[in-house]
Amino acid sequence: MKKSIQDLVDKGVMLPLMEEFYTIQGEGFHKGTAAYFIRIGGCDVGCHWCDVKESWNANLHPPTDISKIVENAKTYSNTIVITGGEPLTWDMGPLTTQLKAEGLQIHIETSGAYKLTGIWDWICLSPKKMKLPTPEVYEKAHELKVIIFNRDDFRFAEAQAEQVNGDCILYMQPEWSKRDKMIPEIVDYVMKNPKWKVSLQTHKYLNIP
Repeated sequence: MKKSIQDLVDKGVMLPLMEEFYTIQGEGFHKGTAAYFIRIGGCDVGCHWCDVKESWNANLHPPTDISKIVENAKTYSNTIVITGGEPLTWDMGPLTTQLKAEGLQIHIETSGAYKLTGIWDWICLSPKKMKLPTPEVYEKAHELKVIIFNRDDFRFAEAQAEQVNGDCILYMQPEWSKRDKMIPEIVDYVMKNPKWKVSLQTHKYLNIP
């Protein structure tokens, strides 16, 4: 990547755009909501069960001017979801400022492993054991979504729940490949610990992106 382009990416004026698409939010509090997804490339958190590993290498995704991203987004929906990869790898300030100028609602799905930048109407924090969230994102998260891959993740979920603010909604979501095994355990856990809610990847059941 040319240094001049890299400088613009570092400033958040251009971003490595993997894909953008209009669909139905399938997870968490806003499930069922029509939303425009912006998937930003680049992530070094390294979840072995990640279903978008092709997003990890930012160099595989073209640096795209954020004004073009905003122009596309505002055409489709009032709700914008920025995901990755790990979007907080980059400065989200310029992109979210432009999106807010268009009057859009902006959500982020993040591991919280990096500095919280940007203007957000909704922060979905999905922490990972490999790189824990920053104190600021724990304080500001609207929704905690812990992926349950094995039984130790119940312990991890409780440890994460202790870190978030009192208004944060708590979700447990089965990792897709382990759903048949883990859903009964999650249901049982939530019934015994009703501060938690169950989240499912409903878009996969609906066979949509």
